[in-house]
Amino acid sequence: MIYLLLSILASTIIFVLFKLFGKHQVNTLQAIVFNYITAFCVGITAYQEPINVQTIISTEWFYGAIFLGFLFIAIFNVMAITSQRVGLSVASVATKMSVIIPVVFGIYVYHESAGLLKIIGIIAALIAVYLASVKSGTRIKNKSNYIYPIIIFLGSGIIDTSIKYIETTYLTENGIPIFSATIFGFAAIIGICTLLIKKLQGNFTFDSKSLIAGLVLGMVNYASIYYLLKALDHETL
Repeated sequence: MIYLLLSILASTIIFVLFKLFGKHQVNTLQAIVFNYITAFCVGITAYQEPINVQTIISTEWFYGAIFLGFLFIAIFNVMAITSQRVGLSVASVATKMSVIIPVVFGIYVYHESAGLLKIIGIIAALIAVYLASVKSGTRIKNKSNYIYPIIIFLGSGIIDTSIKYIETTYLTENGIPIFSATIFGFAAIIGICTLLIKKLQGNFTFDSKSLIAGLVLGMVNYASIYYLLKALDHETL
């Protein structure tokens, strides 16, 4: 249970950090890129076995890690935009309520029970996402911004479902650190390429604050995924 609580705590801190980035005018994209570089380094450090690139490439989860790396940086950017433009509560609720997607996946793929309470929970969660977006104090003034919590909802659900599927099907007992590091590594590569393109286009100015912000965010981000995987790996969960 402690792994689950730590994952929830780390995930919540991520949204608080995104809100602070906007408040202190941190370049969010740069911070996200540095965050993934940091998370990759933490994962590599945490992996206690010799690292063999060829072995990693030949693993069954390798292409899944590439897919997740792309999703991670894309959804992370949307989370930051949502937290800053729409509100912290909307971004957080949309992410938390995306649990519907892995629940439905579990019912159909792993043949988990689908009782009345689960069905009510799924319906209530969908309503909660909508109400969190329109309630007083967090109302979305610009109608085009409705797309952000929807993208977070779908993207986060797909990420959680993919992580569970790969963890169950392909991941070895001691493979969590290197799997996490590989995901973060590909997210970092995509982010670095994005910054290089911006540099070539003349749209890049280094923000020193983003480096420090990225270091903090990276450690929290790694913890959120690491403890989620540890929780999913536990026999009671």
